[in-house]
Amino acid sequence: MKVAVAGCCHGALDKMYETLELLQRRHNVRPDLLLCCGDFQAVRNEADLRCMAVPAKYRHMQTFYRYYSGEKKAPVLTVFIGGNHEASNHLQELPYGGWVAPNIYYLGYAGVVRFRGVRIGGISGIFKSHDYRKGHFECPPYNQQTIRSAYHVRNIEVFKLKQLKRPMDIFMSHDWPRSIYHYGNKKQLLKMKSFFRQEVESNTLGNPAASELLQHLKPTYWFSAHLHVKFAAFMQHETSSKEELPKATKFLALDKCLPHRDFLQIIEVEHDPNAGDSLEYDAEWIAVLKATDSLVNVTQNSWNMPEKNGLHAKWDYSVTDEAIEEVLEELNHNLTIPCNFTLTAACYDPSKPQKNMQPVHTINPQTTEFCAQFGLTDINDRIQQAKEEGSGRGECEQEEEEEGMDSTGSAEEPSEYNTDNSGLSSINPDEIMLDEEGGDEDLSTCSVDPSPDHPPEFSTSFSDIRIMPDSMAVSSDDAMDSNNEDLEKSGGSKQGEEKSSTERRLKRIGGDENGNSGIKKIKRRNQAIYAAEEEDK
Repeated sequence: MKVAVAGCCHGALDKMYETLELLQRRHNVRPDLLLCCGDFQAVRNEADLRCMAVPAKYRHMQTFYRYYSGEKKAPVLTVFIGGNHEASNHLQELPYGGWVAPNIYYLGYAGVVRFRGVRIGGISGIFKSHDYRKGHFECPPYNQQTIRSAYHVRNIEVFKLKQLKRPMDIFMSHDWPRSIYHYGNKKQLLKMKSFFRQEVESNTLGNPAASELLQHLKPTYWFSAHLHVKFAAFMQHETSSKEELPKATKFLALDKCLPHRDFLQIIEVEHDPNAGDSLEYDAEWIAVLKATDSLVNVTQNSWNMPEKNGLHAKWDYSVTDEAIEEVLEELNHNLTIPCNFTLTAACYDPSKPQKNMQPVHTINPQTTEFCAQFGLTDINDRIQQAKEEGSGRGECEQEEEEEGMDSTGSAEEPSEYNTDNSGLSSINPDEIMLDEEGGDEDLSTCSVDPSPDHPPEFSTSFSDIRIMPDSMAVSSDDAMDSNNEDLEKSGGSKQGEEKSSTERRLKRIGGDENGNSGIKKIKRRNQAIYAAEEEDK
């Protein structure tokens, strides 16, 4: 089947779907599925805008609300993960995943689903070491800290994914797995994004937890976004035994959804021709959720996951074939995800703007139904209970007691990752620095422009789409950096911005070859990553 993969959407759903329709009209290529690697921006109203961690000038309504209200419907099944520029209050309603609009499915903090027999997993957010071991404690209304920590990856999601044993076809993360740049054309990457050099050379660019998942899951494809540059890599995994067949991952980072950018990729994926066209639960993933439910944490406690270190009675939460069969029996072998989308917030009305609308903590009926069906903890209900209990004795007092405590009540147990930033770049590549605009932004400030009457000044005529060849592997020549380091040899076709005789490439209209924005100052890097449309021209 044909799968379209998009990078950072930034709420430009009309642009994205119009591009797919243009692809079908002009080239008779119709994707069966669309994957989006974060920064989807499922903004329903003005309150949602206040929950996006971006400077005020980037808070625009865009077009998702039209799909939320039912005015429009996504023309192709769309599955996405969260990034670091999201309406966090909206996505928080669906910690285990769910429909944000008809035909648009969010994978949750972490999730695995199936479509036509293809197994698709993902993890939302970006990595920040100082929040990694905390629970999901944030809820609206957010403050200047929690509006950002809400989208930071937590160790419990990584731990759950590491319990999976069955093969993974496709996996998505927003930020790149750390070190993946060593398996592609690093020289070309640094030519396009020279301000990555310090972090690449110190091996601090990217997500170390995602790198660990890459080594464990060994998916056939891994897609990322976040850094707004297209980059391909091919990673050959080491085998643990002579009997194990060698595995390799084809990695692709996508550019953002803007004119002059190569933001869509079409790949052909083997699927089960006998499978239905409905999105389905993954039985092993459901079994893992049930097995790890006791580990759910909704506090700011430091919370190390169980490991074989003498401190935990149990550390292996992987599931047996019998546990998976129990899930199948619970569902009568019908894994179809119900189309139970429900409106949980007022939808933006361009004729009646409500700039003073405030976000509220909402428990989504989809999550309630999912948790009841599988006997899982409703995270938002638990957070609400914790808030009510905390208000009885003072939340500040409670937070002070929790500081420095881990899952065993001990502050001495080491973490699997350092919780300080000493090993990371002094310039955080993963976030827009809100204080770069002269201090923290007022969370009450938002803009609803561009409105339907004043749409962004671009159309599908700027589309740049590629049809992915059978192999995404970079050649051995491409995999040599400026120091002539020996990297993996794939024997496949060259990726990046180079042409290939096996690659069917649609016509590029406008823009330079590399899609550079011309912004190279490290200090302004985060703003460059989240550049506005005019900065790309």
